[in-house]
Amino acid sequence: MENKFKESLLDKNTLSVTWELVPGRGANEKAQLTAIASAEQAAKGGRVHALTITDNPGGNPAILADYLGMEILKLGIEPLVHFTCKDKNRNQMESQLYALDRAKVRNLLVMTGDYTYSGFKGRPKPVFDLDPSNTLQLIADMNKGLEVPGMKGPTYHAPSDFFAGAAVSPFKSTEAELMVQYYKLKKKIQGGAQFVVTQLGYDARKCHEVIQFLKVNNLDIPVVGNIYVLPYGAANVMNQNKLPGCVVTDKLLAELNEEKSAADKGVGQRMLRAAKLYAILKGIGCAGVHIGGHNLKYEQLEYILDKGEELYPNWQDLVKEFDYPQTNGFYYFEKDEKTGLNTDRPTNRANRPLDAPAGAMNTLMRGMHSLMFTPNKMLFPVMRSMYHAAEGKKKAEKRLHALEHIAKVVMLDCKDCGDCAILDIGYLCPMSQCPKNQRNGACGGSLDGWCEVFPKEKKCVWVRAYARLKKYGEESSLDVPPVPPANWDFYQTSSWSNFYLGKDHSAPVLGIKRPESKIKK
Repeated sequence: MENKFKESLLDKNTLSVTWELVPGRGANEKAQLTAIASAEQAAKGGRVHALTITDNPGGNPAILADYLGMEILKLGIEPLVHFTCKDKNRNQMESQLYALDRAKVRNLLVMTGDYTYSGFKGRPKPVFDLDPSNTLQLIADMNKGLEVPGMKGPTYHAPSDFFAGAAVSPFKSTEAELMVQYYKLKKKIQGGAQFVVTQLGYDARKCHEVIQFLKVNNLDIPVVGNIYVLPYGAANVMNQNKLPGCVVTDKLLAELNEEKSAADKGVGQRMLRAAKLYAILKGIGCAGVHIGGHNLKYEQLEYILDKGEELYPNWQDLVKEFDYPQTNGFYYFEKDEKTGLNTDRPTNRANRPLDAPAGAMNTLMRGMHSLMFTPNKMLFPVMRSMYHAAEGKKKAEKRLHALEHIAKVVMLDCKDCGDCAILDIGYLCPMSQCPKNQRNGACGGSLDGWCEVFPKEKKCVWVRAYARLKKYGEESSLDVPPVPPANWDFYQTSSWSNFYLGKDHSAPVLGIKRPESKIKK
């Protein structure tokens, strides 16, 4: 069965159009009825290639995007389901993918998802088991025919036909935030992302930056630019990062504040702004546009498309109108003064100040790693022999584990997952110091380096890691293949034992093999 969204996105002569629907909380409420009515209009209009359906946006419960995707598919238009990595573990995600595959809902936008905010009788327990890089690997394996271990050897499922993409947020103000976004984007593509959708922002240079980044890294993957028809109320919320990752600067907010005093309350100007952004995104080389807006009507969507096409021949003249840099904002590339966009020359990062402290604890952790955890050097052989000797002896294992746990709780607030990732993230723990447990890079929700869950209180752990590594010129060590998810077989076991004895996820990377048995055959 043909996939019109996939075909439109891969066709160099077509600008793919997706329209975002927010179905909301409930099953038979006005929000769901409106979403289906909009889908019917889009299907009849024939100008939209897919309808995107959000998954519990803002961390609030809503109807399952999957089910509405199935309804929309019956209307003759492709759904693009937001497949987030929150609120479910990897088994539930796999089950969800089976159901989507059977229903022929094939287009997925894989994202971390917003931190849980509200629910029945209070805030729910956050669940972030897989991150987007790992989830995209699962989907890629399902497309090949998932290998499932069994008593008589592995079996293989029939291949699925998912077309899965990932999100990226170029609208970051600090060097550390932006670099870890791009490192993570490369992991997502290596994991299997087949297209990229940008987060929401209105800086044309930042939009262009994603195109340039992929180009200089020889990553041939279509990019979908994000357009949101922006009223003052929503802009004010985004300006405060209350919709994490959506960036509206003070300058843009002030313009919207003036526009809302017009007779039409600013509707005309914000529709025109959306059309102008459409023209720019098409001009810089986006393969598609993702259009959204609260209560956006289908007729308004058509206006954006028509006006955008009308403005497209002169799109370069519009770039200067989308000059909304963040305060002291960092750009990956040097500016092209002629176009107002970017050159292909990366900004010199060598002498820029660190975006987070990298002090005494960092020095201590580096020293401990060099002394104890560098394979086949210093104390590593001694520690390996000690843990090998203790293996299988419950009392000895318990004593060693207790000593390790005390040290790591004090230094890292260790959660005893047993599959330690601190070597992957500048000697910091993503399981205790990231509310979303991100082991492959930052989510898109931070602002000015601050964690979205603890604004102005805690720096994003990945920003801290980048600063620690940059101090020694090692920040590129974050630019690596995807790190596997935590193996919960190891929960509340000794991560040091698992490391020294070649059991954890670091073993194949560092070449640490299981020691030979003490019992000679």
